[in-house]
Amino acid sequence: MKIEHIALYVNDLEAAKNFFVTYFEGKANKEYHNVKTGFRSYFISFGDGTRLEIMNKPEMVEAPKSQSRTGYAHIAFSVDSRERVDALTQRLQQDGYRIVSGPRVTGDGYYESCVIGVEENFIEITDG
Repeated sequence: MKIEHIALYVNDLEAAKNFFVTYFEGKANKEYHNVKTGFRSYFISFGDGTRLEIMNKPEMVEAPKSQSRTGYAHIAFSVDSRERVDALTQRLQQDGYRIVSGPRVTGDGYYESCVIGVEENFIEITDG
C-alpha cells in the first residue's frame, strides 16, 4: 500500500505550482478546471512517483496556519544529502522564505530544515 497523493488547497494556484516546480523539481500536469464549480487543480509529480495535488475553489476560507495546530503539519521532501539540504535551505532563505529551524540533526537522527513555504505552509527538507 502507498499514499497515492496528498492534496493542498491554495489561494494562488500558479504561485504554488511554481514553488514546487522551482524548488522541489516537481513536474506539473495541465491545469484541470471545472467551469461549473470553479474548482481548479494541478497534480505535481516528483521523481519517485509521489504526487501533490494543489487545488483552488471560489468558496475557500483562509485560516491561520499555526505550527502547533491539529491536522496536517508539514510536507517533507528528501533531497538525499546534507549538502543538498543546506543548499536548498540557503536558496529558499535568499529568495525570502522564512527558515523555522535548521539545518540540524533532530533527536530522531534526521538532518533537516523547516521552511515556511508558499502560503505559510510548513515544508521540511531532509536528507533521509
